Amino acid sequence: MKRLRKKLNDTFNSINMKLAIVFMLMLLATIEVIGAYFTRQLEQTSIENFQSSIQIQTVVSNQLANQLASNSKNANDRLNQIVNDYNNDAISEIIVVDNKDTIRAVSNLNDKSKIGQRINNTDVKQVISTGHQINKVIDDHGNYMIQILPLTSGNGSNNVGAIYVKASMQDVFNNLRQISLTFLIASLIAALLGAFLALVISRAITQPIEEMQKQALHIADGDYSSQVKIYSNDELGQLGRAFNTLSVRIERSQEESDSERRRLDSVLSHMSDGVLATDRHGNVSVVNQMALNFLNVKEEDVINKPIAEVLGLKDTSSQDLISSQKEIVVTIDPNTRDEMILHASFSLIKRVTGFVSGSVCVLHDVTEQQKNEDSQKQFVSNVSHELRTPLTSLQAYIEALNEGAWKDPNIAPKFLEVTQQETSRMIRMINDLLSLSRIDRGVSKMDLEFVNLNDFVNHILNRFDMIVKTDKNKDKKKKYTIKRELGNQALWVEIDTDKMMQVIDNIMNNAIKYSPNGGVITVRLTQNKNHVILSISDQGLGIPRKDLGKIFDRFYRVDKARSRAQGGTGLGLAIAKEIVEAHHGRIWADSSEGKGSTFYISLPYKPMTEEDDWDEV
Repeated sequence: MKRLRKKLNDTFNSINMKLAIVFMLMLLATIEVIGAYFTRQLEQTSIENFQSSIQIQTVVSNQLANQLASNSKNANDRLNQIVNDYNNDAISEIIVVDNKDTIRAVSNLNDKSKIGQRINNTDVKQVISTGHQINKVIDDHGNYMIQILPLTSGNGSNNVGAIYVKASMQDVFNNLRQISLTFLIASLIAALLGAFLALVISRAITQPIEEMQKQALHIADGDYSSQVKIYSNDELGQLGRAFNTLSVRIERSQEESDSERRRLDSVLSHMSDGVLATDRHGNVSVVNQMALNFLNVKEEDVINKPIAEVLGLKDTSSQDLISSQKEIVVTIDPNTRDEMILHASFSLIKRVTGFVSGSVCVLHDVTEQQKNEDSQKQFVSNVSHELRTPLTSLQAYIEALNEGAWKDPNIAPKFLEVTQQETSRMIRMINDLLSLSRIDRGVSKMDLEFVNLNDFVNHILNRFDMIVKTDKNKDKKKKYTIKRELGNQALWVEIDTDKMMQVIDNIMNNAIKYSPNGGVITVRLTQNKNHVILSISDQGLGIPRKDLGKIFDRFYRVDKARSRAQGGTGLGLAIAKEIVEAHHGRIWADSSEGKGSTFYISLPYKPMTEEDDWDEV
């Protein structure tokens, strides 16, 4: 059934059948137009002839008018006699009405009772009042013609009544239907003959076209081997030869185009830069994978979209962006961890005639370059600022000593002490800078060894507990308590003990510096999947949320005045971050103002099994 339905669909969708149907419809339309006109004229002529056939003769109408005008006692009898004597087989009913709308005579004996009654027919009343004849066809259980004639006397100047005539048109319409049926049958026979001739003619025209259609489908599928068969030397034959030539040229062009496309796709896919091609309206038509990676979008989200929208430029239209051909810098996902800075350059695609058919936008990732430049500028600015403060202080005190303050036994020792402190501070800062420089250049080697992190942290905290005991009787020293939550499980990690001790010392010293007197510093050690996490919490002033992401930057201080007063260089956390990351770990902080801070150090950890135990010597 499906195959039959498909066969029928293919047959009726073919140009051969369409041409045949068009020819047949044209023939039918012509026949129907002629038939409609002929039938209409025949109907109109038949009605006019019938109307003439039922027309009351003038002699009879004059007799009826004279009797109505005489108004004698036997006028009604005379009127009925005239009506009954009138012989016309087509007329089925005659009614005579005077000018007072009273029925005076009828042709049907069954309607004798109506004589003397007033007639309710509005058409009769209209004819009596206006004196104009009315002819109309009605459908009263059959087709009838109504004819109402005015009756006048005195040379037609005096309207004395009207005569109502009703005649059946059934025979007329039966003849018309018979003629129409005959014409319809003849039309169908002509249509069938026309359809057969149309199929024959259309087949002769469409067969070469079908051959070319099959060849076009083969070409669309990439098969250029077949050729169109030539049936004649007319226009269709010439078209077939041209089609064969065209298929050969298309095959060559397709091979060249495929080769160029493969070469272009290879270039685009292996480019380290992103490429976006647009049409002349600025809508993206081609995009390579690197551009999708840069913009963090899918291809269907970019194609046919304005390039200004794709690049996230809200205040610039695509047309202005392309026409100006300016190089711009685009920031993707700003103020996030995935922030990317792209340099976009534009060039127009022009045809030989100079018509601009599109443009090409090349995206180059300059994120690291931009960040490095910003870091270098910030680093130079910070180093200059940090060194300027102690040098200015040194210059002031030395100038004061040079001007004679060295002679004052009360002032000179204080000035020399400050000078020594500032010198030590600069030495510490320069040592930290050298440490960072060695780490950045990769010349700082890691001396890794497996260490039980639990014992290692306990050892470091023992030193701080000893400091608490040593400074216990000194009132000027800050008092604090170290709370340990380390657990008893042995957690073996591979670290550089000296560098990791430097990291923990730095965080502990910061916790002590910024904790209030009598504060508690909590140190925890937990295991999370394949990582060991060391956390150090204090009860200090805390770090504002907006500064949390910057505290590991070089020379960054939340409270600059307080940090310098306590001797900080602003490089401790930056060094700690570099060391932890060199261990393939991660360091971060969590804090709220007024509620203290917690620093976390996450290090890779692989649980040791019994097979991992070292052999005893």
